[in-house]
Amino acid sequence: MLPVDGIPTPEDIMAKMPPPERLARGPVVMVECFQQIPCDPCTHACPRQAILPMKDINEIPRVDYEKCNGCGQCISVCPGLALFVVDLTYSEEEALVKLPYEFLPLPAEGQVVAGLNRAGEEVCPARVVKVVATEKMDKTAVIWLAVPKNMAMEVRHLKVKPRGTTVICRCEDVTLEEIEHLIKVEGVRTLEEIKRLKRCGMGPCQGRTCLPLIAREIYRLCGTEPDSLAWPTYRPPVIPLKLGVLAGGGSDDAQA
Repeated sequence: MLPVDGIPTPEDIMAKMPPPERLARGPVVMVECFQQIPCDPCTHACPRQAILPMKDINEIPRVDYEKCNGCGQCISVCPGLALFVVDLTYSEEEALVKLPYEFLPLPAEGQVVAGLNRAGEEVCPARVVKVVATEKMDKTAVIWLAVPKNMAMEVRHLKVKPRGTTVICRCEDVTLEEIEHLIKVEGVRTLEEIKRLKRCGMGPCQGRTCLPLIAREIYRLCGTEPDSLAWPTYRPPVIPLKLGVLAGGGSDDAQA
């Protein structure tokens, strides 16, 4: 219950829900502001005046959903982190949720994070579509998340998971989790694509260690046999040399 634990009830949330017919037409703001407090930045931030002017600064914000186009400019100015944009028309399988985020480091576009509900519980994986932040960070960052459509009304926060520690490519420091993301989320299916995106196979070992491991992951996740993959060209291993050796004609052995 909101006064006790800060978590709104289903009844509280339903009272803030845009009409179903408006949700079906595209992105729209949800104002999850439940208590009267002296605060009105959102009414001044909206360029379309979709968040209606207040007669009293203590009023709870009201929205004209027909004016709102889901731009999200109001999200970053809300000190209570109470504004969100939901777009149920984003794709057949996913909805887009725009939400405020005040932690550092910011997630990166394409990164998979944990979607949290209003109680801070993990409810689903979410993919970062866009990060909107000013260089000076003088406003709250806004993160665009693609989430399963049935989680659109549940995901209201996110947690950036620690970078994976299972290293696939030691030369370029590429993790197993990064390879899985390319295959499962980005739809990458070939060794050449992964080489170009992550430089796997371009280090001193020329892929002798990482490419067979990546081929195994493609087989595990996609069912593509390693023998049917087009393998990048192997080149002799490269040993880095100092420019002084090349310029002075010194011996390689001295640098070993």
